[in-house]
Amino acid sequence: MKQTEQAKKITKVAATLFAKKGYNGVGVAEIGAASGFGRGTLYHHIESKEDLLHEIASHYISDLVQSGHSIAREYPDPIQRLRALSRHLMAVISSNLAEIVVCFREVQSLTGSRHYNVMCMHAEYQQIWSKTIEEGVQQNVFREVDKIAVKGLLGMYFYSCLWLKPYGLQSPEDIGDVFSDLVIRSLSKGLNE
Repeated sequence: MKQTEQAKKITKVAATLFAKKGYNGVGVAEIGAASGFGRGTLYHHIESKEDLLHEIASHYISDLVQSGHSIAREYPDPIQRLRALSRHLMAVISSNLAEIVVCFREVQSLTGSRHYNVMCMHAEYQQIWSKTIEEGVQQNVFREVDKIAVKGLLGMYFYSCLWLKPYGLQSPEDIGDVFSDLVIRSLSKGLNE
């Protein structure tokens, strides 16, 4: 999808509508009307409704993967890295609430290579967290946990898109710190032996 200002607006409007009504509850005409674009202009910027869903789902997860790799390089200490990953993830969720809701609730509506592509990026992001925990185990600061535990930990973060208020009493960074403290304590080798 061409990322012009019009295309970005269409994507943002589509994310808001998909988050509110569900992917299958929104038609292309409704996206065009809410964007202020006619059908011709709309199809100049998108290939299909699924193209919009793929753009929404892949954009934020690809950013998380790239940032996750950068954080991993910047923070060799697994505890500091978990804190940095936590803060960054909460900042992304806070800035992209509709997109996060859509990605997790509607990603199964993607088909073929688009679905495969997005799911591979999710797996790569999960692997960044898993590797951080594994390195903590190797350094004898974390206990070993089942791989499903990593999915549960990340689920705690992603579920926050349903209740998080970006301008609430606690900042996304504060929430990220609360979550990382919980994660670190749950993984800490000393507390669980």
